[in-house]
Amino acid sequence: MMIPVARRRWLRRGTEATSPVLASLCRELGIGSLTARVLAGRGQTAPGAGSAFLAAGLRDLPDPESLSGIRPAVQRLVQAIDAGELILVHGDYDVDGITGTALLVETLQACGARVKSHIPLRLRDGYGLSAAALRQAAHDGVTVVLSVDCGVSAVAEARLARELGLDLIITDHHQPPEPLPDALAIVDPQLPGETFPGRELAGVGVAFCLLVALRKTLRAAGRFDGNGEPDLRRGLDLVALGTVADLVPLTGINRILVRSGLALLEQDRRPGLKELRAVAGVRRMNAGAVGFQLAPRLNAAGRLEDAGRGVDLLLDRGQGQAPELARQLDRFNQERRRIEETTLQQAIAVLERDGDPGCHAIVLADERWHSGVIGIVASRLVERYHRPTVLIALDGAQGKGKGSARSIRGFHVYRALAACSDHLDGYGGHEFAAGLSLSAAAMDDFRRAFEACARQTLAPADLIPELGHDGEVLIEELGTAAVEDLERLAPFGVGNPEPAFVLRGVIARQVRTLGGVHLKFLAQQDGYSLPCIAWRMTERRELLDGPVDVLVHPEFNEWRGGRELQLRVRDLRPAGGEEEGEEEE
Repeated sequence: MMIPVARRRWLRRGTEATSPVLASLCRELGIGSLTARVLAGRGQTAPGAGSAFLAAGLRDLPDPESLSGIRPAVQRLVQAIDAGELILVHGDYDVDGITGTALLVETLQACGARVKSHIPLRLRDGYGLSAAALRQAAHDGVTVVLSVDCGVSAVAEARLARELGLDLIITDHHQPPEPLPDALAIVDPQLPGETFPGRELAGVGVAFCLLVALRKTLRAAGRFDGNGEPDLRRGLDLVALGTVADLVPLTGINRILVRSGLALLEQDRRPGLKELRAVAGVRRMNAGAVGFQLAPRLNAAGRLEDAGRGVDLLLDRGQGQAPELARQLDRFNQERRRIEETTLQQAIAVLERDGDPGCHAIVLADERWHSGVIGIVASRLVERYHRPTVLIALDGAQGKGKGSARSIRGFHVYRALAACSDHLDGYGGHEFAAGLSLSAAAMDDFRRAFEACARQTLAPADLIPELGHDGEVLIEELGTAAVEDLERLAPFGVGNPEPAFVLRGVIARQVRTLGGVHLKFLAQQDGYSLPCIAWRMTERRELLDGPVDVLVHPEFNEWRGGRELQLRVRDLRPAGGEEEGEEEE
């Protein structure tokens, strides 16, 4: 029987800077002491580096032509534009693929290209380049196929494209296998030997780099003289949306792109996104709103229906389709959440009945499960049990299974799948998320191989989740001005986490339950107090009967036109309990 993880280690991010360093940052950058502490703890101890981090803008983007493969890709696209050839943009069915497809279609059209798009159906076509789509493209007169967020593992499909007389340009950001596809060009910052300073770009970010290089070439050739050069900044809302949704690190180039794109999203220039924002109830456009409110609705189309509807929404130019498309996506998301919750409870029931508490990994399969939601459910199981998790939706009639894997820090799930590849029909992905396919007959062998790989890689201490923080503070330090100053470090996400702080010896007052699952209370310390919200923590209500240490993220709660400073609780424990860094024997 497996039980949820109850213990978490609180670990300080980086090292605490000296007073002279903090004073220098405050003075040179014009920031508050709390912001200086967070910035220094993340390695930005020199004012010059801190200034570059705070002011990062589009002017700081590297030359995309340093990406190998981009020049032949651009040359072929220019040739296609000049000759009026038909180009097919082939995306993927997640938000990264949807936004990348929309970005390429609208920008190529603005450059004078003839373009159509294709997004595969998850349940029919599976992941990656679709052989059926390539055959249809050749039938329709397409001569150039441009992939986005997929293709780097499509060896057989690349061979088919060449047989069909299609020039295939692959843009992707996934780990490349061996051998590489035989394509006209491959643009992927993960390619071996790649020196481009943006290896962690999302697929839509790679597509944006290609478009920057394409526009530069067309401009140099005089193609825009008097004809309206496309402003690539107008597509950064799509870049930000896809980048945040794909959970790539919001550092370096990604930070620059997302900062600019979020500002554009706030302006509601795109009718489809304006309508989607309305049905999602998004008041303030930040990385959290994108990741937890907009992205799930766009993703729901690809999980349950046709992700092409997401592309249609993003490309709506005011023809009146956006309101209904946004409502459709919202309905799909509600249905997705219902299916997800059912799947989660079924998986938990299996683990609580038959799960091995000593296991290092979780691998479950079921014919009842929908392949469109198992990735989300795997993530929730990782949160609950802190184990690398693979969920597989079985097709009993075909004897096949499609799986999604999610991982924890210290376990590279793509490499793990590569080590287990003898038992798989296919796989692809990243360090923390991957997809796979296999025969039902190989399930047991794969489960044993994956568990063995986890045991070889993960020590017992690795199975205890860690929560990072930026040091201890007092409630009196968390004033409105200080928290507003912290927002200068945004956007927050993978690689640039939200600032989090430890409050010691807090007394909880006015404790109440919200919705039966959440806790709301007033945290008091030395005569100062702030409201707290603790999502899904009702089972820990008894801890609040005495003094507690609380790990919190300070934020502003905007509701019905009001704005209130509050602390979002990430974890709590009895005051003076386990110190950070301690490990169980």
